[in-house]
Amino acid sequence: MAVDYLCKMCKGHLKVKTSIILAASKMNSSQRGLVLLDPELGNYTTTTHPPFKIEEDAEYVYTCPICHSQLNSGKYKHLVRIIRVEEDGKEYDVYFSDIGGEKCTFKLGEDNIEIAGPDAPRYTKYFDVPEEYRKYL
Repeated sequence: MAVDYLCKMCKGHLKVKTSIILAASKMNSSQRGLVLLDPELGNYTTTTHPPFKIEEDAEYVYTCPICHSQLNSGKYKHLVRIIRVEEDGKEYDVYFSDIGGEKCTFKLGEDNIEIAGPDAPRYTKYFDVPEEYRKYL
């Protein structure tokens, strides 16, 4: 089994072949579309249909394309949460920014945290980041 990604609400599979598929809509706008994200942590490549572009510094609402539940975190402002299931069956919460162009990812386990992206320090206040991981920020 390869790494998979699930909706936090319906547990539906969000990864198809080599992409995570989410629906996105620009905040306070009628612009909406599907966004394909690279499943590799720290890879911020996105693909959209040409008329729908993720704009720098714009805020987006991400939803599950299966159940249409909002994936933006109610707990952490400007972060989106999905579930990552690794080959050994362990589940992790994965958070990423809902701001266009921001590069930050957090993978939270029971006793560890993986952090990626140059914009991650903006959001570490939400997580109790152990001192040994701060060197990666």
